[in-house]
Amino acid sequence: MFGLSLETAKTAAIAIAGGFVLISILSAWLIKTVVTKVIVIVLMLGLAAAVYSQRASLQDCADREKAKIEAGDKSGVSCTFFGKTVKVPGLDG
Repeated sequence: MFGLSLETAKTAAIAIAGGFVLISILSAWLIKTVVTKVIVIVLMLGLAAAVYSQRASLQDCADREKAKIEAGDKSGVSCTFFGKTVKVPGLDG
């Protein structure tokens, strides 16, 4: 039968508690690192989606303006990208 003395049990309890503290600190650091990576990934994907959406809007604007010019209307040729006016080659008449 396996028996522990009081001193052995106390020493083992301190060692196990210390191990749990160490593991909890490492887990907190690892989780922070993982959460930080997830936040950065989500942020970058959001920015990529916003830029892609603006690119699509810019292309749509250029196509509309080209159609207007081909129809003979040369007034107000302008497109925007994130709120900034962009000159479109061939449409800046």
